Amino acid sequence: MTLGKRKKKVLIFIISYKASHRVKNIFKRIPFKKLKKYSIYTLLSDDASKDDTMQYAKKIKKKYKNIYLNENKKNIGYGAHIKKCLNFSIKKKFDYAVMIHGDGQYDPKYIPSLLKLMSKDKKIGATTGSRMLSGIKKVTKGGMPIYKLMGNIVLTKIFNFFLNVKFTDTHTGLWAYNLSLLQNKSFNLLTDTFNFDQEFRVKNILDKKIIKEIPIKTKYGDERSQLHIQYAVKFFFNTILYFLIKKKIINSKKFNF
Repeated sequence: MTLGKRKKKVLIFIISYKASHRVKNIFKRIPFKKLKKYSIYTLLSDDASKDDTMQYAKKIKKKYKNIYLNENKKNIGYGAHIKKCLNFSIKKKFDYAVMIHGDGQYDPKYIPSLLKLMSKDKKIGATTGSRMLSGIKKVTKGGMPIYKLMGNIVLTKIFNFFLNVKFTDTHTGLWAYNLSLLQNKSFNLLTDTFNFDQEFRVKNILDKKIIKEIPIKTKYGDERSQLHIQYAVKFFFNTILYFLIKKKIINSKKFNF
């Protein structure tokens, strides 16, 4: 009698900030039936919302198995929150981790596709969801604001030009991580801010690790344009900085270790 292969352990972590009942809706949309080939656990992690988000999270934990809860005592920021969840994933010896935003913008239905693509090649450091991969027409039908669409296209082209890559969406918030390639935990050196995803992408590029994209659709709610402008400006200047680091014109402890 031969033993079957060990199921890969996957942690789906939902990061929330003032998500309230949306956490419950996100959890219910996770396609567990399509993920039976994996050993699935879920982490509901809240960044000090001070609202009823954790009440909904606790109700989920009572009703379902393999649920972890985390509530940050103080708000630590988007990047720091992701790093905390990744460190937890590594500590608990998961093979893969998937990040889902608690605001409902990114649909958990894409998780099987993210994992399937990543499992095809051990050199793939991460897989991401791209809103642009299926064409601009589908993006506009999905409700993405025009200013955000144009900003995404322009900044992605700038990023691709300076880093010599061919991504279609460098601003996505849907990620799956190959934890076997994160064991040195060097991602902890990256920013604690909203630009964490950008720095993580650059780190993979400089480390010659592969990032693959899958086409996705997203849902949009209230947009805070001022926040997006601040992010866009920082993204642009950071891209120039990463180009100089890549060309070894300047040194950075963050990307060289």
